[in-house]
Amino acid sequence: MKLQKSSQYRWVVLTMCWAIFTMTCVDRSSWGPASSFVGQSLAVPVAALGIFATGYYIGYVASNAFGGFLTDWLGGRMLLSVTGVLAGLVMFAFGSVESTTTGLVVQGLLGLFAGADFAAGLKLISTWFRPAQRGLAIGIFMTATSLGTVIANAVVPRIIAESSWRDSYHMFGIITIIISVLTFSLVRNEPQDVERADHSGSESRSLPNLRPLFTNRDLLLLGLAGFGGVWGATGFITWSNTLMVRGNGIDPVDAGIVLVMFSIIAIGIKPIVGWVTDALRLGQKIPIIFIFIVFGCALLLFGRLSTFTQFLWCAPLVGFGAYAFSPLTAALAPVLSGKTLAGSAAGGVNAVWQLGSVAAPALVGAVYQATDSFYSAFVILAIGPFVGALMACFIRAPRPGKSAGDRDAAETTIVGA
Repeated sequence: MKLQKSSQYRWVVLTMCWAIFTMTCVDRSSWGPASSFVGQSLAVPVAALGIFATGYYIGYVASNAFGGFLTDWLGGRMLLSVTGVLAGLVMFAFGSVESTTTGLVVQGLLGLFAGADFAAGLKLISTWFRPAQRGLAIGIFMTATSLGTVIANAVVPRIIAESSWRDSYHMFGIITIIISVLTFSLVRNEPQDVERADHSGSESRSLPNLRPLFTNRDLLLLGLAGFGGVWGATGFITWSNTLMVRGNGIDPVDAGIVLVMFSIIAIGIKPIVGWVTDALRLGQKIPIIFIFIVFGCALLLFGRLSTFTQFLWCAPLVGFGAYAFSPLTAALAPVLSGKTLAGSAAGGVNAVWQLGSVAAPALVGAVYQATDSFYSAFVILAIGPFVGALMACFIRAPRPGKSAGDRDAAETTIVGA
């Protein structure tokens, strides 16, 4: 294969990874605007709707923990396309459930199948893009989480108004399946697969040896650092609207506008941060520390505000902190693990990160209920990114452009990159 052709093909790989990740994020985010209608249809009390989200995240965390291992064993292409098809089928099935028990099981399966695409996508990106070029690529890839939320909240209410919540799940399930099948047809695991025109994508693979990951203190620190960031981001997304309304008497519509301002920065900031760190050869460690400190300070500032105008001006700063770190922490995982175990490393650390999305909302709610203090709730949120910054300080990251496990291989794997 010509060098130029191989260099261009990596963007096909990135596009398909991003497309599947976006659709599984749409599938996950559809629960928010559809939940009350699902509750009415299945006769589920409003107070119990949260258990559906819990069921999803149980499957999601488990999928991240094991999906990375399967990615390194079977290949990113296989995991990305097969789990995408299964996620689409389960999404379609949820649109046809008639009982609460079945719905909970299906939600758990949806999380189980939808969680593997993160590790599989990072594995493919780390293979096709050199370390010095991954910031922009992973930044683009990570826009899927924000874009998925935007699409779901824009489309699902309209479908419900014109038809029913079931049709939205059926539609997104079908789209997810179609994109997954296209991914299986278009994506190859490595440049060598393209050169051989091996449409099966099969190759001799052995079980990956995970022992180096379990003894990698830097990956553990990265997991704890990302946990702190997700703690602050998920806690803010979950509680900020309610806290503004109850704690400061902000109109619910105005509180929603504040959250729009917070979220709108996400789609642009992720690729920009990745591109800047690539261009300036900053690596990931120092920018992660800086962003976490800004995020923690922004949360403390937000907790001191009291008017709609103040919240509106502060929201983009909080949004920067909440979203800018994720492409950098994601890009650092394969740098610390090396390309061979990139999938297992990404899945493992993301499983740890997502525990923050489980723990923070519950603790913030308990603190606010006990203290009735708006500021105390945001102090709890700010602890996460501050601890994340502290953990990141002790990460021994290699110099920009090199990976810990296979510096030279990472540079030569990409043909003409």
